[in-house]
Amino acid sequence: MFRPVIALLLAAGLCCGPPGSEAVQSRALNYRPVIGILAQENLPNDPSPQGTSYIAASYVKYIESAGARVVPIRINRTEEEYVKLFNSINGLLLPGGDINIETSLFTRTAKIFYKLALKANDAGDYFPLWGTCQGFQQLSVLTANKNLLTSTNTEAVALPLSFTPAAQTSRLFRHFPKSLLHALSQENITGNFHSWSLSLQNYSRNANLKRFYKVLSTNTDGKLEFISTMEAYRYPFYAVQWHPEKSPFEWLDKPGMVHSTTAVQTSFYTASFFVSEARKNQHKFSSEQEEEKALIYNYTPYFKSNTFYFVQNYYFD
Repeated sequence: MFRPVIALLLAAGLCCGPPGSEAVQSRALNYRPVIGILAQENLPNDPSPQGTSYIAASYVKYIESAGARVVPIRINRTEEEYVKLFNSINGLLLPGGDINIETSLFTRTAKIFYKLALKANDAGDYFPLWGTCQGFQQLSVLTANKNLLTSTNTEAVALPLSFTPAAQTSRLFRHFPKSLLHALSQENITGNFHSWSLSLQNYSRNANLKRFYKVLSTNTDGKLEFISTMEAYRYPFYAVQWHPEKSPFEWLDKPGMVHSTTAVQTSFYTASFFVSEARKNQHKFSSEQEEEKALIYNYTPYFKSNTFYFVQNYYFD
């Protein structure tokens, strides 16, 4: 299924230049981007939490590795505070995790930022969103206005991506090196750690999802075909069901954790792409002091262990 698609990608020579390089000629870029990462309620089996919510440090490192700074988005703030923060940051990442994506404070906050991002982009204010795993699922629920996820056997497995024809012209993949695209299509690179997925069938049956997102890749657990990568048609919204941030920064010894050269390269290219999108946004804090006060540098990451889900966590009250 994949080989004709990857052949088109490679033949088109879509490997030249850094991710998002075409934007340099079309708009002024912000070379000091600040990206928000949404916190979430603590994992129920966290043995020693230092607060009531957390952000895995791997997501922070992932963004920083591509040349952006991070602001934690805490889940117990007012909508007015979120509006102010939205107008100060240049993009938002919704991370993976294990919370209720219909009733949690994570969901409440994600919904506020999702609506703000829609409104901003409709007004010509370019504001990107990225969802990883749980973040992918959260974006699907917000767009469909219902939970269409289906149980899959994908809790700890690395898979190759089965690209769709839309991948060849996608914003996300079109500047990946041809060798990396080939590796993504052939090697077990993308780590999956989820028990719920958006099936291709449920996506196809929902007009809101089908109209909003194009499917860039799919996978299967042997029984069910599910969407693994998608991007919005009209908005700079991107979602991966897999975990590009884990390969360089997480070291739990279990199936699905891949630290190969190509897996680490995939992490870099996805992060670089998202940061390149954030550089197109001109939001900024009202002062340097306010910016410094908001940055993740004000918080201490706690070492959990190499046997926990995350090597390090940031915690918030």
